[in-house]
Amino acid sequence: MYYVLVTFYVLVCLFLLIVVLLQQGKGGDIAAAFGGSSSQTAFGARAGATVLTRATAILASLFMLGALGLSVMNKSGGGSVVSGINGPAAPAAPASNVPALPTKAPPTPPATTTAPADGKTPAPAAGAEKVPATPPVKKGGGGF
Repeated sequence: MYYVLVTFYVLVCLFLLIVVLLQQGKGGDIAAAFGGSSSQTAFGARAGATVLTRATAILASLFMLGALGLSVMNKSGGGSVVSGINGPAAPAAPASNVPALPTKAPPTPPATTTAPADGKTPAPAAGAEKVPATPPVKKGGGGF
């Protein structure tokens, strides 16, 4: 039933396309498309309903009803786009022979510095790194 309705819907779409393209436009120039034709009334001249205008109305209603019917009969189930994708994997349990890591860092001893009694600056500790001096900044003369 679904495929019969799809085939019927495609045929209605093709006939609607053909009927709309066969109709004659209201105005003879491009100004009519933008509301520039002054010879017609506000909503256009009322012409008699021809076979093409009736066919357009019938095919347009069949187009809308077919779209509604196909959306109701949709075979995909209406799930989410990502419904078939699994979530992230659960973390693996740790092995029993691996020791657990500590969760808290051990406390660090406070750094104590004492100034020598003679007023001289203390020498750096044995493992301390030397901080290089900042290079002088050049002034003036850029290439910009």
